[in-house]
Amino acid sequence: MWIYLKSKRMSFALLILIISMHGKASTVEENEKIVTSFYNLAFAKHDPQEAVTKYIGSKYVQHNPNVPDGSQAFLDFFIPFFKKHPEAKSEIKRVISSGDLVVLHVLSKIEPSDRGNAVVDIFKVKDGKIVEHWDVRQPIPEKSANDNTMF
Repeated sequence: MWIYLKSKRMSFALLILIISMHGKASTVEENEKIVTSFYNLAFAKHDPQEAVTKYIGSKYVQHNPNVPDGSQAFLDFFIPFFKKHPEAKSEIKRVISSGDLVVLHVLSKIEPSDRGNAVVDIFKVKDGKIVEHWDVRQPIPEKSANDNTMF
């Protein structure tokens, strides 16, 4: 797309703006791909080791109070978890991104028969690796005050 502007200075500024906007959009899309690939590998395919190897940075800050910082702590928590719960499933329902943050809205079940939990996982991505994580969980109730689902 070419736009003729009277001022060369305005043309250059517009070009820089277009390039920077494209770079930001690309980074957001890349961050989404990194996070969703990590999540599906770790939680849908139950391969946390491969997920950590491919997608977790050398420094990994964890805000979940049940899991210490670091990729090894993640593995120490989830490898035994999946051995104990081989039917556990997590299904990404929504992905929301802004800058270096990617938010997943997830249906998580320990076994097929349970109602599960609505989970919001927030990941920070830096230099193509996941470096920080927050999450909140809400059990899906048997009865709801409305006819809406949690997803």
